[in-house]
Amino acid sequence: MMQKDQFLRVHGGFRLEGEVFASGGKNAALAVLPAALLTDEPCVIENLPMIDDMFVMRDIFLALGAKVEFSKNAMRIEAKGLRTHAVPELLAHKLRASYYFLGALLGRVNESVVPFPGGCAIGSRLMDQHIKGFEALGARVYEDSEGISIEGDGLRGSVIYLDIPSVGATINIMLAAALAKGNTEIVNAGKEPHIVDLANFLNAMGASVRGAGTDTIRIKGVPRLHGCNYAVIPDQIETGTLMIAAAATGGDVLIRGALPTHMEALTAKLLEMGVRVDDTGTGEDSIRVRSEGRLRRVNIKTQPYPGFPTDLQQPMSALLSAAEGVSVIQETIFESRFRHLEELRRMGGKFTVKDRIAVIEGVKLLTGCPVLATDLRAGAALVIAGLMAQGVTEVNNIHYIDRGYEFIERKLNALGAKIERLERIGPLEIAAGG
Repeated sequence: MMQKDQFLRVHGGFRLEGEVFASGGKNAALAVLPAALLTDEPCVIENLPMIDDMFVMRDIFLALGAKVEFSKNAMRIEAKGLRTHAVPELLAHKLRASYYFLGALLGRVNESVVPFPGGCAIGSRLMDQHIKGFEALGARVYEDSEGISIEGDGLRGSVIYLDIPSVGATINIMLAAALAKGNTEIVNAGKEPHIVDLANFLNAMGASVRGAGTDTIRIKGVPRLHGCNYAVIPDQIETGTLMIAAAATGGDVLIRGALPTHMEALTAKLLEMGVRVDDTGTGEDSIRVRSEGRLRRVNIKTQPYPGFPTDLQQPMSALLSAAEGVSVIQETIFESRFRHLEELRRMGGKFTVKDRIAVIEGVKLLTGCPVLATDLRAGAALVIAGLMAQGVTEVNNIHYIDRGYEFIERKLNALGAKIERLERIGPLEIAAGG
């Protein structure tokens, strides 16, 4: 049977120039949306990216019995009449962030069931810190080969020490603790911007959350939460991807609706490479990126926020593949996040990988060829490589890209790129070694 799928045809050699707006934050939206289950009053979440993950979120709400309207980057959720506390297996497997429904449903109805989630294959993302938090709040957690189920007869606040600053565990504990009795303290909490965004949303609903963005978050449980309207923050990773794409093409791009403070780790590395990065100082949140000539090598070590984000490691590796000199990337977050380098090697990139360290020897020119996206950010890296390359690059498996970028080709084309979204009918054949 013939199979139809989409791919991106990227024509290399076009300089990016002009203005573009950053979309709403994917990671922020995935944290904020489940919190709407904590009240039976309507919540309207705005500035959402129109990406595949948002539609899976919508379908999970509908399966749970909530009323949902989703259009024009806004979702209205009314969770007054939930009919189940279990997320369907098929939907959970489409979305890694489905595990946030564990904390949200536990906080709302004192029980939840979520099959082990899907998402990108970038390494193990264990649930031990989530479980530790739920149990500290007084819940009973049952885990088997299929997933996790939780029961709690009235949660009570507790002091919870996370062994690592897990973003997912921090968010899940915040969701579960917002309506718990007493005070909860999360020590060694994640500091990422989307954690702060969730805290702001919970507070807008009437919660009492303090300290988000630091390593200690304090939550005073309240009896009930109410509905509200809320707009999520701009997407830190999309902003970074656009910044890297501008640098990769010797471009001059103004990114509006971006928060410069969220981009400081990436900005520091781009400056070190010889890229000009400016906060425009116009009173608006925007970043201007300019580059020309061949860029210099840098070393990168991924770390929890405010360190260099693992989600930008792959796009940066594409940029470094054509930088002058030898760069070293140390990946400390996920163990399987260098799979895309084999695809870059097909384009002429030179790399050696041992354990979680990649050594990148910059080449003067990449050459376009058919490549496969192995996960979301790998797909973005291959698009950037295609922009830099001589000739045409076909990026396949773009369903990964569509999970996290709102029609990435439209934004890049508006800046002067030449990228086509095409459909293939029939099997994909990519010769070994290009």
